[in-house]
Amino acid sequence: MWREYSSGYLKNNRAAAVSVMTAAFISSLLLSLLSGLFYNMWKYEVERLRAEGDQYALMAMYLARDVNDEAPRLVFPLFLLIMGLASFSLIVIIHNSFAVTMQARIHQFGILSSIGATPKQIRICLLQEAAVLCAVPIMAGTLLGIVGSRGLIALLETLVREVEGRRATVFGYHPLILLITLLAAGITIGISAWLPARKLSAMTPLEAIKNTEELSLKRKSRSTVLSLLFGMEGELAGNALKAQRRALRTASVSLLFSMTAFTLMQCFFTLSEISTRETYFEKYQDAWDIMVTVKNTGIGAFGEKERLREIAGVENVTVYQKAQAKSLITEKNLSEEMRANGGFSHDAGNYVTRDGEDFQVNAPIIVMDDASFLEYCGQIGAPQSMDGAVIRNLICDVTNPDFRHPQYMPYINDCRTTAFAAQTGGAAAEMSISECTETVAVPVLACTETVPVLREEYATIDKYELVHFVPASLWKEIEGRAGSAEKDTLIRILCREGVSLEELETVQGEIEKSLAGAYTIESENRIREYETNDRQLQGMMLVLGSFCVLLALIGVGNVFSNTLGFVRQRKREFARYLSVGMTPGELRKMFCIEAFVLVCRPMLWASAVAVFGVGAMLKASYMEPSEFFVEAPFVPIGAFVLAVGGTVALAYYLSWRRMRDMNLAEVLRDDTMV
Repeated sequence: MWREYSSGYLKNNRAAAVSVMTAAFISSLLLSLLSGLFYNMWKYEVERLRAEGDQYALMAMYLARDVNDEAPRLVFPLFLLIMGLASFSLIVIIHNSFAVTMQARIHQFGILSSIGATPKQIRICLLQEAAVLCAVPIMAGTLLGIVGSRGLIALLETLVREVEGRRATVFGYHPLILLITLLAAGITIGISAWLPARKLSAMTPLEAIKNTEELSLKRKSRSTVLSLLFGMEGELAGNALKAQRRALRTASVSLLFSMTAFTLMQCFFTLSEISTRETYFEKYQDAWDIMVTVKNTGIGAFGEKERLREIAGVENVTVYQKAQAKSLITEKNLSEEMRANGGFSHDAGNYVTRDGEDFQVNAPIIVMDDASFLEYCGQIGAPQSMDGAVIRNLICDVTNPDFRHPQYMPYINDCRTTAFAAQTGGAAAEMSISECTETVAVPVLACTETVPVLREEYATIDKYELVHFVPASLWKEIEGRAGSAEKDTLIRILCREGVSLEELETVQGEIEKSLAGAYTIESENRIREYETNDRQLQGMMLVLGSFCVLLALIGVGNVFSNTLGFVRQRKREFARYLSVGMTPGELRKMFCIEAFVLVCRPMLWASAVAVFGVGAMLKASYMEPSEFFVEAPFVPIGAFVLAVGGTVALAYYLSWRRMRDMNLAEVLRDDTMV
């Protein structure tokens, strides 16, 4: 009996069946996509750890960890958290699809209850219908999710293939992941169907029979704005939306979240692209074309500079090494501007140490090859000598948080010598003033605001660091006493202005070929790195954009289910409108108004949130709004909103087609079971 009843109902209410099937398909698609992506994240991490030989971390990836390993492993907890949140969100959203279809049958189940049907039988009937309707969509959504995750992994691999030091990603899938996905989708659909079925079966026969299946329109609450803008049709559309408020709440929230997330994501990545381009690539586009890192080799042990200069296309070569030291400064050494700005009083003891009148500050040392150092001295008008150092005599106003437009002032007065804290048993960079029993005095050739053209950032974190530039020959004399050098040597190479990527890669290949036999090196070129940065941003946008689209699909799917599901409930409402003189054109106008409001309301809220969010991002990055708006992502955001609006309009169009040809007399007297 129940089989015949369910079969008859589904045949005569295909829209309700389609809405439930759509909800099941979208939920399984999302869960399958998440499972596929996270499994490949885990697989990639396992392969990387195996290659690196990190056994502790590798054990942790298999949920077995050494008691002495304190490093956090976030892949599995993150996967479980996101899967849990996704399942919960889907339950909340999909619940509406089942609730709408079941709500329309309250009157029928009241009649069935009155003739002996038990609540358990009604509940089992509804759950069986859900299982029959959702079995195929769950399988289809799961398989499509696997295909989608494979496509995303392949596309991400294409975008970030050129990233230095990255292992290739090969898509993989395990039968256990398929089982977990199907189980999660099944549980999600089951709970979504069980909640309204339980509520429906608990109603008394009298309560159910008295239900008219019609929307309860609130006549006392007027839709003033819609009435003024669109007249009678606007008033009726506003009342209908208010009557469906609870049912359409999930759809509105889903559309709001998807629009907000997509808008903020697009704005964030646009702002990041502008900021990275201006503060790094454009700022240093004349500073380097090719950078070579010579591993575990000091500047004194590298003697291939002249060979590199002979390579076709190379115009300038600078070899340098970075070192760390401490410099001692007295109060009188500070510039007048520095003292007027409070001196070191703004440092909370993080970078500057004081002992009496002496201050100890970090003093990074850039060790340049002799020829490049002499060339630099000539550029700034300093004596061309290799017996002293050049000091970067700049410090930014630490009280000004605007990192994009920093205010600079002289750091110290011109001085004849600089004092490094001498190493006496420990690294100078780690010693306190009390441990410095002696100093290493180095003559100062010049204090200048002009720094050599290298790919280096100075005083970015420690605003009080006093940067020194010294020739390699001088460093050979003071190394080990004034500071300790890093292990690697850096080579900055410049080519002709306007050089192309192909030319840079040719030069880069020749350099690698020239040095590969004697040194372990890593190299990069400026144009390729810029493209790699763009590809990484595109990869992140692709992943996040996909989830925004899925969220929008959930919202749109909810709109479909609600709109098509309410057709049966609203048949008599529309029939009464037409019977008292409303034309089909006016009914179509009412449908258009409902669709317009349903899309515009979350769009307006999303716009308000986006304006606030973008304003906060601009304030945090100290970027002028006019600069951002020139490149603001209006086109993709507009396309996204139009796509959402188009799909909502389609749902109402399909409803209109069903209502257009209905027989008024049959609808008004209809009280059948199916």
